[in-house]
Amino acid sequence: MELTILAASGATGLELTRQALERGHTVTAIARTPDRITVPSSARLIRVSADVHDRRSIEEALAGQKIVLSGLGNASGDRPNALTAGARAVAAAQPERAIWLGAFGTGPSARAAGALTRTLLKMMGAELSDKVTADATIMDAGGTVFHAGPLSNGPLSPTRRTVALTEAPKRLFPARVSRATVAAAMLDEAEAPTYMGAIAIPLDR
Repeated sequence: MELTILAASGATGLELTRQALERGHTVTAIARTPDRITVPSSARLIRVSADVHDRRSIEEALAGQKIVLSGLGNASGDRPNALTAGARAVAAAQPERAIWLGAFGTGPSARAAGALTRTLLKMMGAELSDKVTADATIMDAGGTVFHAGPLSNGPLSPTRRTVALTEAPKRLFPARVSRATVAAAMLDEAEAPTYMGAIAIPLDR
C-alpha cells in the first residue's frame, strides 16, 4: 500500500514510518525538516518538506494521497492551532482514509476519562481546544481518530488491542500506552478500516 505520514519527524511519526516500511508499504513521509526523518533510506521511502501552516506546501504534499496517517502533536515553539491547521489540510485533500492521533480524555472521550482527568486537561487551555477541533474535523471527514493515553517509549506490546470508545476501560487515570502500540494500531486501521468516522482506543493490554 501507499501511505502518507504527516509529521513524520516526530516521535510518533517516526514510529509510524518505521513500522510502515517494515510492513512493506511505500511511504511518503512529510515533515517541515525532512532530514529529521531518521529512519534508514529505502526505495519505498519518499521524504517531503511541508508545513501545516504553509497552505501551499501542505496542499501540494497531500494532493492525490489516498491514505493519510498523522503523528502531528503540539511541540514546544509551534505556532497556535497547528493541529487544527493540519486536520483541515488533510480533510481538504479528501483522502480515502484519514487516521489521526488524538488524546484520551479530550472531546468525545472526556466522559470516559473521568472527572479528575477532565479537570487536569482543562489546564491545557487553547491547546485543548485545538485538539478537540482537529479531531472533530477529521471525524466529520469520515476519518478515524485514535485517542491514546499518556505515551511511553516502550516496545510493541504482545497483548495490544484496539477497542471502540464505548469499550474504553474505566480508570482514575488513563493507562499509558507505548508509541509502538499506537503506531501499530493506526497502521492496522490503514490496512483494514474498522473505526471510520469514530474514536478508537489503542491499549497495550
